[in-house]
Amino acid sequence: MQILEAIHGRQTISKVKQDAVPRDMIEKLLSAAVQAPNHHKVRPWRFVVLTGDGRKKLGDVMAASFLDRNPSTPPEGLDKTRALPLRAPVVIAIGVDKPADTKIVEVENISAASAAGQNILLAAHALGLGAIWRTGEWARDAKVKEFLGFTADQHIVGFIYIGYPDVTPEPYERQGFEDRTVWME
Repeated sequence: MQILEAIHGRQTISKVKQDAVPRDMIEKLLSAAVQAPNHHKVRPWRFVVLTGDGRKKLGDVMAASFLDRNPSTPPEGLDKTRALPLRAPVVIAIGVDKPADTKIVEVENISAASAAGQNILLAAHALGLGAIWRTGEWARDAKVKEFLGFTADQHIVGFIYIGYPDVTPEPYERQGFEDRTVWME
């Protein structure tokens, strides 16, 4: 697959099969991720790959955190939260190191980790996998960060859910760049 074909053809796949994704394919995704550009070559990204029971443990942490914030939540509400990481056989959490040197600007680290996430999405597409990038409250949740081994002040730029597609997304025309571009010549 050519790079422009991958960029223009990649779509979010929200429904995937529960079939296991071989570790060597996951490693190809991670290898693609670390090809992302990063200022000062600091490699600020951190990946936590959750498969099998790791996803269940994450779901338990999410449910416990949700219950702490919403003590009147009925059990079925917690079950729904607990099941979130089970939507795909692989979940990759992408965290970001805090700058260790004053010459490094935090947004550059965040941008590099985000670029790594995009590389994962493109590589997944090229390998015939489906993927969706999710953020939301769980990317900011202190208990989730702690469970994943991140400090409270580290950012999680997202969770990428990956598996074999269970749907064929309808093609759609994406918005162009024209209304978001100013040419200065």
